[in-house]
Amino acid sequence: QVQVVESGGGLVQPGGSLRLSCTVSGLTFDNYALGWFRQAPEKERERVSCVNWSGSSTDYSVSAKGRFTVSRDNTKKILYLQMNSLKSEDTAIYYCVTYKYRYCEGSPVRDWGQGTQVTVSS
Repeated sequence: QVQVVESGGGLVQPGGSLRLSCTVSGLTFDNYALGWFRQAPEKERERVSCVNWSGSSTDYSVSAKGRFTVSRDNTKKILYLQMNSLKSEDTAIYYCVTYKYRYCEGSPVRDWGQGTQVTVSS
């Protein structure tokens, strides 16, 4: 049984930083691409970023590019999302996901975490 668990959410002021972490168990961690989605209140779920199985390739949404960095540690089996220059519009529940294949492009989502709340407010 695959378990996906996010942590690191919280309240941060505009312009601040936060790092989310995600642990995945129940599958061979470095066989799959991993990523982050988010959902703000009354908005559709949005794909934020993805990283391939080795960490050598990443992609980002327009809103995340230049401010967020996704990375993974295959030894520790942890996925990260470093978020800098946070804005109020980044307020959302952030979900960690596993993908079905090693690469992000064209790969459907396989598993979802329960999500972690990020609130950007002064």
